[in-house]
Amino acid sequence: METGHYEVLEAEGHLIDSHIMERIFDTVVEYQGEFQVEDFRIGRTNSEPSRLRLRVQAPTRTLLEQMLQALLALGCSLADAGEVELATVERDRCAPEDFYSTTNHRTLIRLNGRWIEVENQRMDALIVVEGDRAFCRRLRDLRAGDRVVVGLRGIRVLPEAKERDRLAFAFMTNGVSSERQVETAVRQTAALIRHMLAQGKKVAVVAGPVVVHTGGGPGLASLIRNGYVQVLLSGNALAVHDVEAALYGTSLGVRLADGRQEEHGHRNHMRAINAMYRAGGIRRAVESGLLRSGILYECVRAGVEFVLAGSLRDDGPLPETITDMNEAQDAYARALKGVGLVLCLGTMLHSIAVGNMLPSWVKVVCVDINPAVVTKVSDRGTGQAVGVVTDVGLFLELLARTMQEGA
Repeated sequence: METGHYEVLEAEGHLIDSHIMERIFDTVVEYQGEFQVEDFRIGRTNSEPSRLRLRVQAPTRTLLEQMLQALLALGCSLADAGEVELATVERDRCAPEDFYSTTNHRTLIRLNGRWIEVENQRMDALIVVEGDRAFCRRLRDLRAGDRVVVGLRGIRVLPEAKERDRLAFAFMTNGVSSERQVETAVRQTAALIRHMLAQGKKVAVVAGPVVVHTGGGPGLASLIRNGYVQVLLSGNALAVHDVEAALYGTSLGVRLADGRQEEHGHRNHMRAINAMYRAGGIRRAVESGLLRSGILYECVRAGVEFVLAGSLRDDGPLPETITDMNEAQDAYARALKGVGLVLCLGTMLHSIAVGNMLPSWVKVVCVDINPAVVTKVSDRGTGQAVGVVTDVGLFLELLARTMQEGA
């Protein structure tokens, strides 16, 4: 390889069976580069990692920097990494031009001669150093005087390896498919839930109003009532139609019992919102006995945290709905602390939002009848997300039944 704009990189991990090595090579070619493998040692056992030392070259310094940024996200680090580079923020919410933007993968920085792990890992954030600790921080939370990581030196990203525990997350290997047996996906999801709870981790559900429309409300309510869900994240619509179903037996004016349109049922969702305001909110409606069933009812009874994030199209919205988007994001992020598994059920907007907040080692199961939604949520640069293309109501009914049978 000719001399020019080049760097020597190192990578370690399950590079072959996680397909990381081929992605590294493809990335070099994508940026018009060349590579030369200086050393490669393959892991000899299930647990032993492989090690790669690679020299990469690009025709221009700009292309090389872009290539390095992409390779860093795949777990490559500069062989001569040195200390991390820091710069001071001069104004609130204004980062230095060459700030490092994080991925959702576990990240280390070399500070004062040792590697330290970055806390609160999430994608699209900056790394702020305080003393001998480092944190992910959103751009809007930056304050003048913060010391942030810039450039690419002294940074090591550790992508999640392909899951070797086939029992725990086996169906992830099949990708997104509408041909997968729903019963199989349900059984494996049930096993995951039990595994997470046994480890002391929380299970979160991100749900859209389709859960109620498709008759999945009783299934989700059962999961909450029996202690299998610790966090519920959603928008105003799920809660409105859940309350509508509990009070009037309809969802969007359609009777859940027989699927027929209720006379004047189009106003039932507004009646539900009005009833909650008259009661003083969802919690008071439960306490007073007005609200006696449903998803939100079970959350209040079981002490399960729920966060409702509003949107421009919301009717009402309900008293508990957070209409400030920054506030809603913060509330979601706080609720996700300690979560080991997230079930995304019939909502693209909230599922993608939650996915962007999660570190890559949190497992995600996305269920939706629309394959495009499942693909968007699953394709987040992590081997810990899987999509199930099926009816959400059917999935929840089977999951609740499976969890009860295994109790």
